Amino acid sequence: MALFKPEDCLILVVDDIKLNLQIVAKILDKVGYECSFAYNGYQALRRVKSARPDLILLDLMMPEMDGLEVCEKIQANPELSEIPIIFISASQEQEHLLQAFQKGAVDYVAKPFHSAELLARVRMHLELKYSRQKLRNLLQEQVELVKQLETLANTDPLTGVWNRRYLLMIAEQEIKRSQLYNFSFAVLLIDIDHFKKINDTYGHSIGDDVIIFMTKTVLYHLQSTDCFGRFGGEEFVALLPETDMDEAMIVAECIRENIKNQYISFEEQKVSITISIGVSSYRTGDKNIDSILRRADQALYQAKHEGRNRVISCPWE
Repeated sequence: MALFKPEDCLILVVDDIKLNLQIVAKILDKVGYECSFAYNGYQALRRVKSARPDLILLDLMMPEMDGLEVCEKIQANPELSEIPIIFISASQEQEHLLQAFQKGAVDYVAKPFHSAELLARVRMHLELKYSRQKLRNLLQEQVELVKQLETLANTDPLTGVWNRRYLLMIAEQEIKRSQLYNFSFAVLLIDIDHFKKINDTYGHSIGDDVIIFMTKTVLYHLQSTDCFGRFGGEEFVALLPETDMDEAMIVAECIRENIKNQYISFEEQKVSITISIGVSSYRTGDKNIDSILRRADQALYQAKHEGRNRVISCPWE
C-alpha cells in the first residue's frame, strides 16, 4: 500500500529555461503530481517558504543564484530543511556531484534523463520522507503515551494531585537537599475532620466533592515549588521546600481558616468542613522522611485530641 498519493504531493520545479520546466511538468503531470515552478533562485526561495512543497527538483546551473546556493539556504532553515532536494543538471563533473550532496541534496539526476528514472527517484524520496514523518509521529505518540502512563502512576485519580508513592520520592529528594545545603524543609500532614460522618450522612459522592474542594483550596495557598498530594483516604501531605517552622505554621493556619469559612452547596444543602493539620520540619540528623512524617503525625494526633479544626506543630520542634 502506497504511503502517499501523487495528487496530494506538491513538487517545486526550479529551472531558468522554460522548455526544461515544461518537459518536467509534463512527466510529473502524467502521474498526478501537483507542480509549482520557479525560474530563478530568488523566486525558488520565495516559493519554498510560501508553498512548502513536498519535494524540490532543482537545476544546478542558474544565473545570479545557482542551485547550490539555493539548496544551502533551504537547508539552513530548520522549518524547510526536511524537504528533499533532487538536483537536475547537464553537468557531468564529479565536483558538482560532490558539492550537491555536501549542500544537502538527497539525489542527483543527470540531463538528459529518462522520465521513468526521474519518476522513480521522485517517488523513492517522497516515500522516504513520508516514512520518516510517520516514524516521527509514532515516536511522538509513544512519548505522549509514556507521559500519560507516568501521570497515571504518580497521581491520585480523584483529585489529580500526587499520590503517596510520588510524594515519598519527592520527599526523599528534599531531605537530601536539606542535608547537603542545610535548607529548611517543612511538612504539613492534613486530615479532614469527621470525614466518615460526612460519607455516612451525605453519601460518598458528596464525600468525593469535599475532598476535591479541600484539595483545590490547599493548592491555592501553596507555592509553585511546593508539592501536594493525597497520602490515603482523607489524609493529605504538603511538602514545603526551603520553608522553616514559623513560615509553615502561617501557611497551615491560612489553609485551615479558609476551609473553615467556606462551604459546599449541593441540592438545597450546604456542607461545611474543617481540617486538622500537623506540622513538622527537617532537623539535623533526620536520615529520611519517615522521622519527619512521624513527628507530623504525632502533631496531627494532638490536634484531633484537642478538639480538631486546629494546627499543631510537633512539641519538640
